[in-house]
Amino acid sequence: MSSASLKRGATPPRQKPRPATVTLPVAAAKLRRRVAITVAALVGVTALIIAALAGVPQRLGEEAVRATARAGLEIVHVDITGNKETARLDIIRKALPGRDNAMLTSDLATIRADLLALPWVADASVGRRLPDTLAIHIVERRPVALWQHEGRFDAIDISGKPLTNQRLERFAGLPRVIGRDANARVREMLALTAVAPTLEPQMSAMVLVGGRRWDVKFKTGETLSLPDTPAAASAALHRFANLEAGLGPDRKLLGGRFERFDMRLPGQMIVGGPAVEKALEAAARDAKQMKPTTI
Repeated sequence: MSSASLKRGATPPRQKPRPATVTLPVAAAKLRRRVAITVAALVGVTALIIAALAGVPQRLGEEAVRATARAGLEIVHVDITGNKETARLDIIRKALPGRDNAMLTSDLATIRADLLALPWVADASVGRRLPDTLAIHIVERRPVALWQHEGRFDAIDISGKPLTNQRLERFAGLPRVIGRDANARVREMLALTAVAPTLEPQMSAMVLVGGRRWDVKFKTGETLSLPDTPAAASAALHRFANLEAGLGPDRKLLGGRFERFDMRLPGQMIVGGPAVEKALEAAARDAKQMKPTTI
């Protein structure tokens, strides 16, 4: 046996362990480039987080607003059309609420919403007219009646919204509604009075009674009580108008001969007033003067 042969029973020599290796699918240069990009991204994200915590983006945004204003893109003029009752100053205050009125960063939707909160404004459109003009068009509400309640008067629109209680003499020709929540029924009231156009000039007010029905007040002092449903009230008022139109000048229902007409019951009209009292007194006198008849 050669010298290289192992002796029987001897332990074979140990070999040094080789390190485990993995074959990568990319080249080393490409791998290093990917690692560098990842590290740079992490650094960038960290910087953004720190900047956000320090308020840098907000300051940059504010500076951008000031820069556009310095460059001439600032609201200098406000062109307002359509307003008659709404004060120009009130509109400008809503349109220019900030200290930096930069043209490009003005929130038109917010400005419009603020304008709609003004009492007279029914609708509004807001637009930019570069380089320095904000264009605003106002559509105002139209007063349709005067609402008397709790010792005060308000001009109201068709929805019942109070518009103003100032200088109401300019609305003296509008119909008057009286009573709690009568403003919410103004559309119903206007539809009711429209069935009797010949009587409208003689009406002084419509009174909502118990939140259910209407009393008509006339300028000559009479009161007409109507039923509590819209259809029945319209029919009763129409009948009354036709009856009044068919009477001669010396027999008119309106004009002081009567005080009250009650048409709440279907097909009936209960009448009260001086003419009725005189008629009753005359009937009583006639009854006393009648001589008994002998058969």
